[in-house]
Amino acid sequence: MFSYQNKKPYFCKRMKRWYLYPFSLGYHLVTAIRNTFYDWGIFKSTAFKTPVINVGNLSVGGSGKSPMVMYLADLLSKNYRTGVLSRGYGRMTKGYGITNYESNYKTVGDEAMQLFERFKNRFVIGVSEDRVAGAKKIIKDMDLGVLILDDAYQHRAIKAGFTIMMTDYNDPYFKDFLLPAGDLRESRSGKNRAQVIMVSKCPDQLTDEKKQYYISRIKPQHGQRVFFSSISYDEHVYSHDKSIPDNNLAYYDILLITGIANPQPLLQHLARFSQRVKHLKFKDHHNFTDQDIKNIQAEYRKMGEYKMILTTEKDYVRLKTFDYLRDLVYYWPINVIIDKKEEFNQIILDYVRKN
Repeated sequence: MFSYQNKKPYFCKRMKRWYLYPFSLGYHLVTAIRNTFYDWGIFKSTAFKTPVINVGNLSVGGSGKSPMVMYLADLLSKNYRTGVLSRGYGRMTKGYGITNYESNYKTVGDEAMQLFERFKNRFVIGVSEDRVAGAKKIIKDMDLGVLILDDAYQHRAIKAGFTIMMTDYNDPYFKDFLLPAGDLRESRSGKNRAQVIMVSKCPDQLTDEKKQYYISRIKPQHGQRVFFSSISYDEHVYSHDKSIPDNNLAYYDILLITGIANPQPLLQHLARFSQRVKHLKFKDHHNFTDQDIKNIQAEYRKMGEYKMILTTEKDYVRLKTFDYLRDLVYYWPINVIIDKKEEFNQIILDYVRKN
C-alpha cells in the first residue's frame, strides 16, 4: 500500500536537487574516465602480498562502514596479526601515524580513536591520507598478516584483494543518483568491483521476500555475494567510569548529542526507552567548539533533576575531552548482526588463509 509518509524522505532528499542533474552528467564523465583508466592499467594500482580487505561504499554519508570494520577486525585478530588503516578524517595532523594511548581524535581522527577505545591493542590502527604509502608502512613495520582498509572504495591506487561494499537498506545505492544531484561518488556499476555487497541497517525482522527484492535490484555478478546486516545496540550505556542499563533510561531526561551522518536509527531505538529526549544534531565528524559546549551546558541545565547527556561511541571520543562533559556524557555502543554470519565469516577467513 502506498504511504506518502514512507516515500517523502526519499522524494525530498533526491528530487530537491533535480536542477543539479546536468552537473551530475559531467561528474559521471570524469569518474567513468578515471575508473576506465584504472581498469586498463593506465593509472597504477598497487597490490600487496599481504591480504587486504577494503570496506567502502558508493555514496557519501554513513552506511555502516565503521561497525563493519570493527566486526572484521574483531574476527580476524583472533587468528592473525591484524591492522586497520583509515584516512584519519577530521584530524589536525598529516601523514602516517599509529594510534596509541597518547593519541586523541585531533591527532588520529574520531574513527581511529573509536576503534582504539573499544579494542585497545588487540590490533594495529593506523592513519594515512596516502593509502598506498600508509599500507606499505603499516604492513612492513607492524608485520601484519591482514590489513583492513576503512572507506577506500574509490581509492583505486591501492588494489585490495577482497572488497566489501556497504549499502544502507533505507537508502540503497540503486535508488540514488550521482553527485551533486544525488549522493553517489561514482556510478551504480561501481558495485561490480566488490566480492560482497552488504545491505546494512536492515530491520530486525527482514522477510525472505524483502531480501529477494534487494537481491533482484542489486543483480549480483557471477561469484558476487549479497548479505544482510542489522545494528544491535548494547544493553547498557557507558561513561568513563560507570554504566547504566538501557531500561533505566526511562527515568531520565536525555540530552542526545550526535555528530554523525544519519542519527535516525539511534533516535528510533532511543524512543523505545524514553520520550523525554532533546536532540542536538551536528554535522558528521563535527569538531566541537567551546561555544558548542556552552550551548550543550545551557540545554542540560534546563532539564529536570534526573538527566543525562547521551551520545554515540564515535562522538564520545571527542566530547569526553571537555572537562565539563567528562563526568556527564554517556555513549551507546553498537555492533553488527549479520544474517548467515557463519557463511560470511568463512568467506572472509578463507580469503585470508588462501592468500
